[in-house]
Amino acid sequence: MVTAIRSVAVLTVGAAAAAALAVSALPGARPSAASTSGGLSRFYQQRLDWKACTLGADDETGKELDAAGARCADVTVPLDYTKPDGRTIKVAISRLKASGPGPRLGMMLLNGGGPGAAIDLPPYMRNLMGAAGPRYDLVGMDPRSLGRSARVDCGWPSATWIKGAGPTRRSFEQGVAFAKDLADRCARTNGDVIPHISTRNIARDMDVIRGALGESKMSYNGASYGTYLGSVYATMFPGKLDRVVLDSSQDPYSWGPRLIAGTEGANERALAAWAGWAAERNRTYGLGDTRDKVLAVVHGIAAESGRRPLAVGPYRVDASMLPIVLIDNLGTDEDGARAVLTGSVRVLREAAAGRPAEPTPELADELSYLLTGAGSAEGSGQSAIICGDRAAPRDPAFYWRDVQRHRRSSPVFGPLARNIQPCAFWAARPAEAPTRIDADLPALMVAATGDTRTTYERNETVHRLLRGSRMITLDASVHAPYQRGYPNTCVRDRVNGYLLTGRLPAEDQNCPPEK
Repeated sequence: MVTAIRSVAVLTVGAAAAAALAVSALPGARPSAASTSGGLSRFYQQRLDWKACTLGADDETGKELDAAGARCADVTVPLDYTKPDGRTIKVAISRLKASGPGPRLGMMLLNGGGPGAAIDLPPYMRNLMGAAGPRYDLVGMDPRSLGRSARVDCGWPSATWIKGAGPTRRSFEQGVAFAKDLADRCARTNGDVIPHISTRNIARDMDVIRGALGESKMSYNGASYGTYLGSVYATMFPGKLDRVVLDSSQDPYSWGPRLIAGTEGANERALAAWAGWAAERNRTYGLGDTRDKVLAVVHGIAAESGRRPLAVGPYRVDASMLPIVLIDNLGTDEDGARAVLTGSVRVLREAAAGRPAEPTPELADELSYLLTGAGSAEGSGQSAIICGDRAAPRDPAFYWRDVQRHRRSSPVFGPLARNIQPCAFWAARPAEAPTRIDADLPALMVAATGDTRTTYERNETVHRLLRGSRMITLDASVHAPYQRGYPNTCVRDRVNGYLLTGRLPAEDQNCPPEK
């Protein structure tokens, strides 16, 4: 339920300095007045048509929502909030109503990160929230440009917009052409919608949803990108949030086209920790009996992928894709994810040696996602949000120099984290400056010391920006531990206790690992 790097990550899959930040709601209106000014009252007062969630025979998400008792609706919002009498779009939501026992605790909006679709979250989150789950109306929302909400699909040949630079200037230039092609496709196919895709407009959509549901306040539970969205909403619409959980927080300064830059060190450390885990199980996996030997296998695969694409079943994995395959399974230190990565590395070692290499089921699924257009809509919509939030440097030489500076310190992930992306060629410039996060928000934050997506330092930054917040620190290498369902009773019980009672701890707290 929590997106990994293949969906960004905070990525997830998935990216640096603070620019001039400004806060504004609708032009000429105070943020708290947005619901009653600028001709928006008809959106806030709309009546929703609740219906079954299943859209067709192949709609597994809809079937799961219907089986859980959820209902779905489309909320009408302006495409451009500066022109509320102009074109409108539909934002899709699901709702799993409170069932008790005990009094209803209000409505809670859910976001699982990405940016990605979140309409599927209510049944999953109800199970995760323990006794608090049935006490809330749980609402999932597909953010504009994603899922069922004015979906942006640019017809990309690859689902991912994140690629490594490879070992040479030639491989970097190939990546430049790839990024430009992705951006050009979006300009051709969705140029009328893309200028209005941004986190600030998604936050405005959230407030319309709150009003359309008849709630004076709402609670919020967000992970990864969802923490940034929640922070933006709290700043733009002060006083509209009740109980808030922010799980692995993304700070506003590094959010944007280069959001992975700065995470390469955490991922190199996580890779080394995985290598130690695999070495302890050398009798099972045969990758080497020391951490350094296992890392040498990975570095050898990387070197060979830079000379020629590795044949893995019907797929070809080159140096631009290899670091994504590796990083995709470094979002947690759980044994299951580490075993999946180990299986992938064993297959890639065979391919690097020129031997027949058939992917494991997990690797086949991953490569199908990364190397075909099956996930084009997800990657396109995600990029639209990120590129719409902050402008990227335009000069490819800037990225090449940055990649070269970080090769020695981060040989595996530096060329990925510092590489050029489609936002460098995005046709639409951000319509607004990024939000200056500045809110009185007594949120409960959850942060892990070894987070590879939203680093612990980024969580600390958000903690300082949100006055009144409390933070639970988990000593583990995991991203979004609460929403992931990471096996830690301390984290789960403290979060669920807060959601049930509304009482924050008096001070920040620590949770030790249970492994």
